[in-house]
Amino acid sequence: MNYKRNIGILIFENVEVLDFAGPFEVFSVTSELNDNTLFNVFTIGEKLDPILTVNGLSVNPKYDFKNCPNIDILIISGGSGTHREIKNKNTLDWIYKVHQTSELTISICSGAMLLGRLGLLNGKPFCTHHTIYEKMKEIVPSGVPQKNERFVKTEKIYTSGGISAGIDLSFHLIEKLLDDKIAEKTATYMEYQRKKII
Repeated sequence: MNYKRNIGILIFENVEVLDFAGPFEVFSVTSELNDNTLFNVFTIGEKLDPILTVNGLSVNPKYDFKNCPNIDILIISGGSGTHREIKNKNTLDWIYKVHQTSELTISICSGAMLLGRLGLLNGKPFCTHHTIYEKMKEIVPSGVPQKNERFVKTEKIYTSGGISAGIDLSFHLIEKLLDDKIAEKTATYMEYQRKKII
């Protein structure tokens, strides 16, 4: 039986816009096209202050770490801000806590650095933005990079490649969690050429 899942997307200073906006659109439109019964999608910041993304777009997180509702699917965005966030104990502690009870934990692009810092990718395959693999060798030397993959699943963790890969992963998840018909309905509405990956 399907139920309405809470999808929380972590954003922070210098987050990459498409990393959070792409999945936000795919999951939100899917729910909209199905009487808003499938997903409740929202953004979370460490604080409720406006956030400046890469290239200067200002966005407002809906929740902060203290008032965020329960999260079924956690999406960790990427962007140049991840280099700072891997040193932010508040962010790391919050991710780890949410991951303990999430149905799925997902990183987009360089968001994989945060999972790596938490030890959640130790000895596991992962993918990320092509410019981040060298840094990942330092963060998680036992990790197994999958440079040619669009996204990779290990247990309940998904990692995806750079920026636009988050959209492809979002469609893949809709297909897996719901069905292909629902995913195709969303893709048709968005006029998006879906990359179907088994």
